[in-house]
Order: sequence, then C-alpha cells, then structure tokens
Amino acid sequence: MDHKIAIKSMASISGLGSDYEEIWKNYLQEDTTFGSYSFDKFEALASKIPVKDWEKVNALKKNEHYKDVDPSVLLAIYTSRKAFEQTNWKDKNIGINIGSSRGATHLFEKYFQEYLTDKNGRASTLSSPTTTLGNISSWVGHDLQSVGPTISHSIACSTSLHAILNGIAWIGSGMSDKFIAGGSEASLTAFTVAQMKALKIYAENKDKYPAKTLDFSKKRNTMILGEGASVFCLEKYDGQEKLAIIDGFGYATEPLKHNISISTNADCFQKSMKMALKNCDVSEIDAVVMHAPGTIKGDTSEHNAIKKVFQEHTPLLTSNKWKIGHTLGASGGLSMELAIMMLQKQQIIKIPFLQENIEARPLKKIMVNAVGFGGNAVSIILSLD
Repeated sequence: MDHKIAIKSMASISGLGSDYEEIWKNYLQEDTTFGSYSFDKFEALASKIPVKDWEKVNALKKNEHYKDVDPSVLLAIYTSRKAFEQTNWKDKNIGINIGSSRGATHLFEKYFQEYLTDKNGRASTLSSPTTTLGNISSWVGHDLQSVGPTISHSIACSTSLHAILNGIAWIGSGMSDKFIAGGSEASLTAFTVAQMKALKIYAENKDKYPAKTLDFSKKRNTMILGEGASVFCLEKYDGQEKLAIIDGFGYATEPLKHNISISTNADCFQKSMKMALKNCDVSEIDAVVMHAPGTIKGDTSEHNAIKKVFQEHTPLLTSNKWKIGHTLGASGGLSMELAIMMLQKQQIIKIPFLQENIEARPLKKIMVNAVGFGGNAVSIILSLD
C-alpha cells in the first residue's frame, strides 16, 4: 500500500449484542449464542440477535420510509448510524459499500411465496425495488445523506472483507476521502437454512459446543448460521486518532472444481495471505482470526494453508464461529471486529473446547481471513500503530 488506512470507528450487531463492552464481555464467556429454533418444517440450531437489540433495530420502522425494507437493510442502517456517530466527519462525500451474501432474502422469499399463491400470478408492487442487491448501500446512503458512491455486492462469505478492499481502493485512488464498508446478513429463513442442510454442512449435534470450529479431529460438519452486521469507517491514515490501522491486504481466487470447493491446502488463502504479507515478515503476525466455518474441509484446508505460509512461525489461531455461527456476508467484518478488540484488550479469545495451551504474548499484528464459495479469499492485517 502507498499509504495506510485508518479504521476510524466500527459498529456491529450479532448474537453477542450491539454494544462494544457487552460484546467483549460476551466474548469472555465460554458459552455460545446458539439456540434451537423452528424453521417452518424443521428445527435447527442458529445464533439470533437478542430481542432487545432487534427492538432497537425495528424502531427504525417508525420512519415511514423504512417500514417495507428488508431486515438486512435495517441492520445496515442501524450499525452504519452507530459507526458514523463515532466519527467527527462533517463532509458528506462518503463512499458506502455494504454487501451481503443473501441480501433481502426475507422479503424475496415472502414476495415469491405470494406470487406462487396468487391465482393470477401477480407480484407485489414493491417486490423488485426492495429486493435488489443495491438496496442495502442505497438506503444507508439515503439515511446518512451521503453524496459519495454507493456500492453493494455479493461475494458469498468474503463479502464484507471485499467491501473493505473496495474502500481501500477508492480512498487510494483519491475518488473518495472517506468510506463506510462492511456486510449485513439477515439470513435466518427456512429456505436459507434448508439450503445449508442440503449441502450436508449443517450441525446436527446439540451439545454444549455444537459448532466445532478448529477442532480438526471432528468427524462431521458442524456449521451453524447466525445473523448480524458489521461496518467500519475508513480514511487515509495521517496520524489521526483511530481504532486500528490496516497494514496489509491480499486477495485471490482459485479454479473451481465444484461450486463449493476449496483445494486441500487452500491455494486461494495461501495467495491472499502472501499478498497481505508483502511488506511484513511472517514472524510479525501474532494471531490469525480464521474463517473456519466449522466444516471438516473448510477448517482443515485453511489450517494447511496457514502452516505452509507461516511454517515454523505459526501464530495463535482463533475464530468466533464456535460462538456466533457463520454470518455469511457479515462474517469477515465480525472477525475484523474481534481482531481489533483483541488488539485493544491485549487478549486472545480462546476456544474453550480445544485443549491447547495458548501462551500469553503481546498482540501487535493480527491477520483476518475470509473466503466465499468458489475460493474467493481475502486476508487483512490489522495493528494499532
């Protein structure tokens, strides 16, 4: 990078809550946020946003403009407002890129079901404008009255980290001075969960720790879906007050052998991590917040890639999906938030069911990984200075 990018502020909402100190307190607890819920024709485990936090989000509907938008849009508006309020930004020339893997799936499924049951095959008037992919960033831009570019995209589970890459690129080009980037996912619908179950990757066990993230001895897949959103306010770093700095970034894809495939040694992750490490030695990375969805191949292949890249300098390894599940397009951002919190608190979040002796060490640089279906990997390095 020609210049470093400062993370001015951040905000999130997930099964951990939406307040910074509450989120960190919940990370320190050894329990998970999972519950068993009814999804139309079946029951499944999931991580839901607490009711008290959904009440805050749904209060946005008091505004007439927001009463018909999808929950994914509401989550993005709520977190973007919180992040923006923490800045001292006066200029509204702000770029916005908040992506989503599933997008407006609640409304899309609702409107499609109405279409199927209408004897004349009529669709709702709002079915198109409220379910387009660009809906999320456009509504956030409207809410903040920004005049910069508004971009939405879906790159599966690496969506929010790709949004961070876009923010870096726009700021670096000089086309935008400030950027709000992240991901939003309100994915807990019956059809979405059924899709994950059809892939044979969903957790079925209901023990204390049903999502066996980083347990490389597991015999079955244990992914669980969660809902949430995470956003970050970015600007060029010139020594100003900030939460953290982006020290490096990398991205890569790999040739598809199957729609959801990733190679045994996660070639895409090897490439993205090496690119992120261009100006940094492997020995400088103290920890990696892994993507680690809780599947056998997903966890193992990423671990193999880390061992190949770092060799004898393997950093501390952690993930949050054992606790909050896989929030799809928002997951990379929530991993970034965890990394920033660990840097600020100087404490690694351990996975309680793993009997590893993780030694205490100063945390100066942490890498965050994310990958989407088809091997679209992103790696970002964060530090405090």
